[in-house]
Amino acid sequence: QVQLVESGGGSVQSGGSLRLSCTASGLTVTTNALGWFRQAPGKEREGVAGNGRDRRTTYADSVQGRFTISKQSAKNILYLQVKSLKPEDTAIYYCAAHHYAAAATLNRYVFTRWGQGNQVTVSS
Repeated sequence: QVQLVESGGGSVQSGGSLRLSCTASGLTVTTNALGWFRQAPGKEREGVAGNGRDRRTTYADSVQGRFTISKQSAKNILYLQVKSLKPEDTAIYYCAAHHYAAAATLNRYVFTRWGQGNQVTVSS
């Protein structure tokens, strides 16, 4: 059974940092394309960072230079390091996986496996 479990969220002040983790079971992070998405109240879910099977990464313009996606194959964990947080980064953050293509993508419609979400709240 495939499971993706996020952790590491919380409440921080503007300018702060967090490291989100996504522990995978039932699939391996090295053979799947992975991504981090977020959904703020009243808004659609949007992709923020993608990591392809080819190890390339892609980022949304809004987080470029502040967020870093990485994975640790030995522990089968996907990470999202977030820094210089802004109040507009407040959202529920989800990790996701798919096996259809090798390239990194922020297209949420190709992802078939999703975590339950983890809240990140940034106060000004």
